[in-house]
Amino acid sequence: MAHRNPRAGGGRGSRAAVAVLLATGLALAGCGADGDGGGGDRGFAEGGGNAPVAPDGARDNAVQPREGEQRSPAPAPDYLSTFALDVDTASYGYARRTLAEGRLPAPASVRPEEFINSFRPDYPRPEDNGFSVTLDGARTGRDGWSLVRVGLATRGADRNAERPPAALTFVVDVSGSMDEPGRLDLVKESLGLLADQLRDDDSIALVTFSTEAETRLPMTRVGGARDRIHEVVSALGTSASTNVEAGVRTGYDVAVAGHRRGATNRVVLLSDALANTGATEAETILARIEEERRQYGITLFGVGVGSEFGDAFMERLADRGDGQTTYVATSAQARKVFVDQLPSHVELRARDAKAQVAFDRGTVEKFRLVGYENRAVADEDFRNDRVDGGEVGAGHTVTALYAVKTRPGAAGPVATATVRWLDPATRAPHERSGTVGTAALTGDVWGGGHDSLQLTAIAAYFAEALRGGDLPGHPGLPALVRSAEGIAARSGSAVVRELAESMRQASALRGPQEPEDPSGEGELRSGDPYS
Repeated sequence: MAHRNPRAGGGRGSRAAVAVLLATGLALAGCGADGDGGGGDRGFAEGGGNAPVAPDGARDNAVQPREGEQRSPAPAPDYLSTFALDVDTASYGYARRTLAEGRLPAPASVRPEEFINSFRPDYPRPEDNGFSVTLDGARTGRDGWSLVRVGLATRGADRNAERPPAALTFVVDVSGSMDEPGRLDLVKESLGLLADQLRDDDSIALVTFSTEAETRLPMTRVGGARDRIHEVVSALGTSASTNVEAGVRTGYDVAVAGHRRGATNRVVLLSDALANTGATEAETILARIEEERRQYGITLFGVGVGSEFGDAFMERLADRGDGQTTYVATSAQARKVFVDQLPSHVELRARDAKAQVAFDRGTVEKFRLVGYENRAVADEDFRNDRVDGGEVGAGHTVTALYAVKTRPGAAGPVATATVRWLDPATRAPHERSGTVGTAALTGDVWGGGHDSLQLTAIAAYFAEALRGGDLPGHPGLPALVRSAEGIAARSGSAVVRELAESMRQASALRGPQEPEDPSGEGELRSGDPYS
């Protein structure tokens, strides 16, 4: 996850995100761009203006075209979309649990990019430590509207290959609110699984917090200490209130004291994030997290648990810590995070990764990025490596979905997506690009042979339905359920069946809905800064 850029504002989309934050009193990072989940700030960019001037140094750092190739002229600023890469999934996981308990999630807690990125398409993988860039798309069934998908993927981890050691400081919430089933018991199970997966050369520390914080295990090499680690974890119990500030402060003290040069140094916060003691507004915590990230490269990975979960608070902490968040509610989910996905959490492929998508004004009338509101980066900061981007691990995929309205009769290039990142070891900048044209948008997204793209679309439309958005071409939840069930039947995928069930639950809780907008454009108001 990227630290939100306070200067973001290079294009209309970035300026709108800042305006919305100001209008909502600088809401927590996890709340999306507007507090009530409405679609007013999620409008569409249109063209105009002159081509931007590349920032100083951009030409030297950029990947140069191959011999005989020429770069396309830079698009007008309003035809650029720039954001930091992100691989969070907590919003989707918590929404599924909330729906299973018979409640609709708060619209502000629904972040579409986290729904989309909860499913990993089979994008081509690069052979090096960079990214592959894949673009595809299809028509939505609404006049002129298509979905364009930008898919990025990193090379997977080889569990037997050499990797930098990990120095992980676990900060565990043992407050009274963690006593219910599915909270501390699940955390203990997760840590036990983790202790068995780490390599002998990895290091682990454990801090607990309730009213105060306590160091249960200083930074310790795993080799020869697994039994001790299991004993410390098994002895954990709950007490008193939730002082996240004390836990994070002590956790970072331990992480700094045990910092290992050349290792992946990370604080892992396991909590329901329901702070009620200490600096509950998080400013003190955020300042500490950012300081240690900049000075020592210590990042934060947030794991949420519990039926009541401070999603926005946790996401804000991870946002400042240049890390990620996820959510676990079952033993199977804990195993997936701490066993199946562990290598991607400790082996980095890219730092400060950003994406910029340039749309062709000759073929594109309007476009909109689905989600990523609080990860906007100013267009002119795309090649400014002092501006934070996202941290991406081994085997990760990152998907961005756009609603694009093409001009009537237009043919030719639609968009070029470029990803820029810094090498984790050398911090050398790299770029890679991919393109898509109108010829790739002739199929129907709901037609046969588009299961991968359909699944991305289903996740996006589901999120938009929950947060009250107006994504063009929304077919309604019952139709999404049928599409997901079809994919699950063809693929045998349990996670797609779970998605279908969550949408079925949401449809029942929402009750009869108004018919979808036949224009496919949603509500575009003249005062909308995107319109």
